[in-house]
Amino acid sequence: MCQLLGMNCNVPTDICFSFSGFQARGGATDVHSDGWGIAFFEGRGTRLFLDPQPSATSPVAELVRHYPIRSRNVIAHIRKATQGSVGLENTHPFMRELWGRYWIFAHNGNLLDFSPALDGSFMPVGLTDSERAFCWLLQELRRTFGSQTPERSALFDAVHRLTLDVARHGEFNFLLSNGDCLFAHASTRLSHIVRQAPFAQAHLKDQDITVDFSDVTSPDDRVAVIATLPLTDNETWVEMPPGTLWWFEEGSPVKTLPTRPGPMKKPA
Repeated sequence: MCQLLGMNCNVPTDICFSFSGFQARGGATDVHSDGWGIAFFEGRGTRLFLDPQPSATSPVAELVRHYPIRSRNVIAHIRKATQGSVGLENTHPFMRELWGRYWIFAHNGNLLDFSPALDGSFMPVGLTDSERAFCWLLQELRRTFGSQTPERSALFDAVHRLTLDVARHGEFNFLLSNGDCLFAHASTRLSHIVRQAPFAQAHLKDQDITVDFSDVTSPDDRVAVIATLPLTDNETWVEMPPGTLWWFEEGSPVKTLPTRPGPMKKPA
């Protein structure tokens, strides 16, 4: 299966530290070697880097690792192919425009017998279940709200309703953002951490790299990092209960809703 990495912040922040550990999982410390990608929101624009090579050996990934692009919302993905061949057109994250904003989506899992009717407004280029699900989500959001951008609580509720429909077809861990906020669905496995004052040191699991966040942040900074598996070994990550949809904004969780029956923890 693939792995996901997301970041949501209250101020533009670079993801170099987290990406260093995540990059190693794409063919060095783990088996996700069928491509990788990362998207950074900057104002109304988006920088999108994609490469079908393993991230652990990709020159493009090395550029990103050492390039401190500052963003309030970031989505990254390393791929272990299930549906669709290894190729640029099947590499996550995917990007589309809706309501005059770019939307970014990445998925970890496998959707079986998922062939929704698409009306042509958003069409997949590759052959993945992931891109197909993304196109359908945006199609249904536009069908629900028309040409008007909804306020965020209504948007979150609509994404929740649509997630319930897709999740019936299998594993549907995903990250979704339009640059204002970030939605994360823990179908089976996701964890997150919120870093805020007082800041401390963090050490990566997959690389022998330590950073002291008190040296590189201001007291008001707040950063939420979401990952399939925790990236550090000396911090306390919150395991997001399977079957929950999360809304992150300004570097912290705002709201959580269940996507299947079972106990649910409140956002920390």
